Amino acid sequence: MEANTSVDVFSKVLEHQLLQTTKLVEEHLNSEIQKLDQMDEDELERLKEKRLEALRKDQQQKQEWLSKGHGEYREIPSERDFFQEVKESKKVVCHFYRDTTFRCKIIDRHLAILSKKHLETKFLKLNVEKAPFLCERLRIKVIPTLALVKDGKTQDYVVGFTDLGNTDDFTTETLEWRLGCSDILNYSGNLMEPPFQSQKKFGTNFTKLEKKTIRGKKYDSDSDDD
Repeated sequence: MEANTSVDVFSKVLEHQLLQTTKLVEEHLNSEIQKLDQMDEDELERLKEKRLEALRKDQQQKQEWLSKGHGEYREIPSERDFFQEVKESKKVVCHFYRDTTFRCKIIDRHLAILSKKHLETKFLKLNVEKAPFLCERLRIKVIPTLALVKDGKTQDYVVGFTDLGNTDDFTTETLEWRLGCSDILNYSGNLMEPPFQSQKKFGTNFTKLEKKTIRGKKYDSDSDDD
């Protein structure tokens, strides 16, 4: 009996909240309609032109990004190309990878998806064997590593999968959230709630770091399948 009473009370509270929310939405819509009704033709025309101008600017910005290589996940051949690419774009994600590290292929798959979704950010990959100077300069010791470059300066790193739930099965949304935390892309979700916190499977595939050597330099490989 008590359980039924509790359910009834909860239902009434929920119904009241929904009614209040609906009322607020209706009031806001009525207010906007009233504003439009009070506008004369000149004001409506100016509002229309303002919105069209905003759309034109958005389109121009997208075309500029596309002309600079945004919208796709690309490999760059050398360190010199890296400096040129980050100079051209405000926000850049560069994946430092190695062919034999299977976790780099996991990163590849997610970045290919994000590159198409977030035109505001340039997504690149660079083989560490072709970038010994850059790896030393950026202190890259774990593969894979994502260097997050903003305004030509490296602001942050995503090293291995530690920030992604310590699992090989992290979602694209989880990586998107992590990049959003560094403001390297425009994240629309809640930065205070990592997507992987709601995943049932958590951390089951995480393995210890293994020492690997590239051209005499030691790197930590965040993978168990090199």
